[in-house]
Amino acid sequence: MKSQVQDDALLRAMPLVFVMIWSTGFIVARYGMPYAPPMSFLALRYALSILCFLIWIGLARVAWPDTRQQWLHLALTGVLMHGGYLGGVWSAVKAGMGAGLSALIVGLQPVLTAVWLSASGSRVTQKQWLGLLLGLVGLVLVVSNKFGKGGEADWTNLSLAVLALLSITTGTLYQKRFVKPCDVRSANAVQLMAAFAVTFPLAMLEDEMIRWVGPSGSLNLELAGAMAWSVLGLTLGGSSLLYLLIQRGAATTVTSLLYLVPPATAMLAWLLFGEPITIVILLGTALTAIGVGLVVRPTQ
Repeated sequence: MKSQVQDDALLRAMPLVFVMIWSTGFIVARYGMPYAPPMSFLALRYALSILCFLIWIGLARVAWPDTRQQWLHLALTGVLMHGGYLGGVWSAVKAGMGAGLSALIVGLQPVLTAVWLSASGSRVTQKQWLGLLLGLVGLVLVVSNKFGKGGEADWTNLSLAVLALLSITTGTLYQKRFVKPCDVRSANAVQLMAAFAVTFPLAMLEDEMIRWVGPSGSLNLELAGAMAWSVLGLTLGGSSLLYLLIQRGAATTVTSLLYLVPPATAMLAWLLFGEPITIVILLGTALTAIGVGLVVRPTQ
């Protein structure tokens, strides 16, 4: 009985932990991207993550997917949810798009998911549509003060951000539909192998080098810290939680959690970089929280 209570508490905490981890993505980009081209950084991140998962899988004697079809399904979701999503976001910001605008575009995922599900015949309730609308309004308020800062949108970076949005939306829906439940460690390892396979050739085309040594001749701690957190926190932690949440919940419910990422990112930026939090941001955060509550609340 006690074990069941602990398991239930852990499951209830998973969405909050996921949001907090996922929210650090733009913080990591701020620390690491000035010193590395996007595809090279991501290819190395995937390689190190694969190594960590292989060690974990070997020590725990985790089973691999047992059919070729499951390997292919996982590989496709890896290309979409790691290669396409992260590659699109990092490349868009590197190409001059502000972090706020890129967060807003990718933050449209819950709306796109709900429209997609509705068009395919799945039932999205009026209360959930209201929650999605409130979440979108709150999201716009949170990032509105960042428009025009850090770079303007053009056709190149806008296309990259939209690619990221379409990739993670399609990957989430595809995984929920076709990927059978299996161990999250081996599943993530397969996904990352596929993402590395498509990212590494692109990294070879980049002219810029990863600058591990700082101006003083010592290790670039900002870049090293960004890489370490990207591997241990975002990939091993955040991506594993996202996989579990998709397997356990409805697609609309899971993706609505991403509405909380920009507000949480704003809070982290305030704590780490002293970026101001305005009344508009606080209002947007409240609307976002209410909207997510309406979406994730069980239908009576």
